[in-house]
Amino acid sequence: MRTIVKGKNVEVPDRVRQYAERRFNRLERLLDDRTDAIVELSNEMHRSASDAHIADVTLVIDGQALHSHASGSSYQAAIDTVVDKAERQAVEHKSKPRVRSRPVEEKRILATIADGTAEAERERKVVKTKRFAIKPMFEEDALAAMEELGHQFFVFVDAETERVAILYVRKDGDYGLIEPIVGGEYTKGKGSGSSSRR
Repeated sequence: MRTIVKGKNVEVPDRVRQYAERRFNRLERLLDDRTDAIVELSNEMHRSASDAHIADVTLVIDGQALHSHASGSSYQAAIDTVVDKAERQAVEHKSKPRVRSRPVEEKRILATIADGTAEAERERKVVKTKRFAIKPMFEEDALAAMEELGHQFFVFVDAETERVAILYVRKDGDYGLIEPIVGGEYTKGKGSGSSSRR
């Protein structure tokens, strides 16, 4: 397993980086060398001192991303908490029966996007917003980019229609395309007689 430690608008001290790498070593018994643990550390001054240090972790296992989030009075405290959460997610992920690398359900994808974690026991809320530049591309290029990244969905601007589209992996392993239409009529998707391509 490869552990990548980075700071979000903060410089990560070597001792904190080494601490995170040591703590994540305990997940190596669960995960293989194709797994990445991306640890992003940040500091939010407006929060109380007891939870001003933030640790966000993304485990990329078999092409699926599992997210964990924790805060603490120090980076080490936040790392300790987030390692426990990530370990529980890894155990849960590995214990699920798989015929093959099974795509995640749409509902779980949307919940993970909104929540940033895979914990079902607490109320879900938006805790992180990502902004990124997108350029027009054709469906085939978007599909290739999604597969290369190992993601279950991919947002892009369709070069033909010049509209935002969302490509996603369906439960049956095929792909679906969502084309949002604001304030207009739904049109029939190609390849089906319904109003969407699900």
